[in-house]
Amino acid sequence: MKRVGLFLLPLGLFLFIVVFLLQGLFSDPREIESSLLEQPVPEFRLPDVMDASIEYGPEVFEGELTLLNVWGTWCVTCAIELPFLTELRQQGVRIVGLYYEQNMDPDFGGKSLPQIRADIDRTLSQLGNPYVFNIFDESRDTSMDFGVTGAPETFLIDRQGKVRLHHVGDLNERVWQAKFLPLYQELSQ
Repeated sequence: MKRVGLFLLPLGLFLFIVVFLLQGLFSDPREIESSLLEQPVPEFRLPDVMDASIEYGPEVFEGELTLLNVWGTWCVTCAIELPFLTELRQQGVRIVGLYYEQNMDPDFGGKSLPQIRADIDRTLSQLGNPYVFNIFDESRDTSMDFGVTGAPETFLIDRQGKVRLHHVGDLNERVWQAKFLPLYQELSQ
């Protein structure tokens, strides 16, 4: 009986590991279930990236259906999605940017605020500006409160200021049609 137990314990552990790894093999890393879904946006007070005298908080989402797009000029995928986001804005979709600068981190070299603003102006003038305004998340605390794992990420926020959808990765025509548009249309009515 002792031999059977010595055999079954490693076999059970092996099977557990195999099942765990297979689950990861067939999962989509972009499908991250946000803990904020159906919850109000986190509390924050952050400045406008171009004018530090203007401050924003959760009230900017109340009364208007909004896409909150987390982005940075250092993010290649963000640059790829800017033209499509600009098309959406031209169609009447309200888009707010949550900008954070990776280069503010001393590990990445550091940039001055005027350099950041020049980078933003250059990028948006070349690729299109979909944003009503950009909130500057210098310390990335608000991004962390939203559960952001990187850029780009996009949140659909309803008129009551609740997060209704969270997408990791670029927002393109395919993603918009399949994932965002049905809920956007439902919430628009």
